[in-house]
Amino acid sequence: MASVKNLKKEINYVLGDIVNIVYVWEMTNGGKPTEESDKLVDEIYETFDGLMSKTNIKKVEDKKGHFKQIRSEYEAAANQFVAKLNELN
Repeated sequence: MASVKNLKKEINYVLGDIVNIVYVWEMTNGGKPTEESDKLVDEIYETFDGLMSKTNIKKVEDKKGHFKQIRSEYEAAANQFVAKLNELN
């Protein structure tokens, strides 16, 4: 598995890019945030904070399994956010 540092960077870049896409969507659809887009951005930030907290846990019995679980959670969350972004009106 790649280093924890690279996992943190990947989570930061991907979720950050999704937030940027939400902002671009807002600008192209009226120029103002909607309730749905604000909720989506808040959800992305909450997920980011949770994933970073999990990656910072030092005392884990099965490190490989722990980080594998974090990666699968992050990938599922990113796919979910993209699907929600596609559903914005």
